[in-house]
Amino acid sequence: MSERVEVREDLEARSGSATAVLRTVVGSTLRPLGGWMSAAGAVELMAALGIPAATARSSLARLCARGVLVREQRDAAAGYALDPAAVPMLERGDARIFGERAAPASWCLVSFSFPEHQRPQRHRLRRTLAALGCGTVADGLWIGPDTLEAELAEVARAFGADLFTGAHLAGSPPTPALPSALARWYDLPAIRALHESFLARFQTAPPPADDRDAFALWIRVLDEWRVIPYRDPGLPAAALPDDWPGAASAALFGRLHAELAGRALAFAAQTARADRAPSAPR
Repeated sequence: MSERVEVREDLEARSGSATAVLRTVVGSTLRPLGGWMSAAGAVELMAALGIPAATARSSLARLCARGVLVREQRDAAAGYALDPAAVPMLERGDARIFGERAAPASWCLVSFSFPEHQRPQRHRLRRTLAALGCGTVADGLWIGPDTLEAELAEVARAFGADLFTGAHLAGSPPTPALPSALARWYDLPAIRALHESFLARFQTAPPPADDRDAFALWIRVLDEWRVIPYRDPGLPAAALPDDWPGAASAALFGRLHAELAGRALAFAAQTARADRAPSAPR
């Protein structure tokens, strides 16, 4: 995996910053709208999220530098188009964010060993595996559910690691040992906190007054949710505590998706092609 691809993928991106929010806007709206938005429209979309024009323009420049957007003029209007190389990344993100969260039938193991002079390579691989949703069995042995097999195969090829598939703990799954094993492999308190934060922030969100408000709420929902399926890549419910909040947060995301995504896209469609000065944030 080249450094250029890692910058574009930005698997460790956190939610909340202006650039992260813009990535979410781009990922959720630009492809349905034909892959292009005017510069003024992009700034207007960010204004709907309370982000000032100067900050929006800086974020647009960052996404150009990272290979997500390219500057492109259409009909004498300055604007931004998706970099074609970014489309597979967005499609993989869609599959993770919106895909069915099936419990794993088995596990994948990634084994690697690097000499000391390749320490940076080893560090990059560990960061990549963590960002994809793998847990740590040992220093050079990482584990992930079988739903990650295609992504892990690509990573293993890129880094020269060994990938083993179809792994099970001793006995027929789910085994009594799996709950304690998950607690060793994954930071379950940190994952729980992500689910609980999402529920606390959006469970009682007031209904949007119009499509502009629906757009703003949906982008905030999506920007916070999009990191969760990477940190919790479908860990088996049977091996988690009875009060695990994952099912509740996934159900809330599904409901908000159904209620807000269409209205948000309608607002984006009206705004993204605009060739006018942005309105002031409300």
